[in-house]
Amino acid sequence: MPVSKRPRRPDLPVPTDAREVYTDGACSGNPGPGGWAWAVDENQFASGAEPVTTNQRMEIRAALEAVTFLDGPLLVVSDSTYVVNCFRDAWWRGWLARGWVNSAKKPVANRDLWEPLIEAVRSRADIGFRWVKGHSGDRMNDFVDQLAVVAGKEQRNLAPAPTAATSAVPADDTLF
Repeated sequence: MPVSKRPRRPDLPVPTDAREVYTDGACSGNPGPGGWAWAVDENQFASGAEPVTTNQRMEIRAALEAVTFLDGPLLVVSDSTYVVNCFRDAWWRGWLARGWVNSAKKPVANRDLWEPLIEAVRSRADIGFRWVKGHSGDRMNDFVDQLAVVAGKEQRNLAPAPTAATSAVPADDTLF
């Protein structure tokens, strides 16, 4: 008997006159040194890094940095289902209703980044999210990926050796 695929959920509505902003995060090791980036085009972009982080934290950070820096209607384009599904499927509503506990009754991972991102999105009615397949030849997704990887590599030489304190960063972030 063939297994049926769940139908793909539609993207969120695109705000009128929205600029696309591509976001991405990268991490060397999980946890390890990582980088984030966002770009409207090859001339308007930003990137940054953290010495000990996870890939999912960098994905959230990229979206947070873009949404808090850029004004006007935005369409955040990300290859992170973690970021896109949080808004498309309204995971954040359940997190808030349950007091920042996920559906598995565990604390929401990365709450320190989710809270300001969710607040920024909720405070504006002009932000949408769209998923793009990573490493598939999308020019802007490839561009932000390169920016994030370079930012993370710059941290590699600055990163402390893993210790009990730094290796405690959760690598398996429960989604919702």
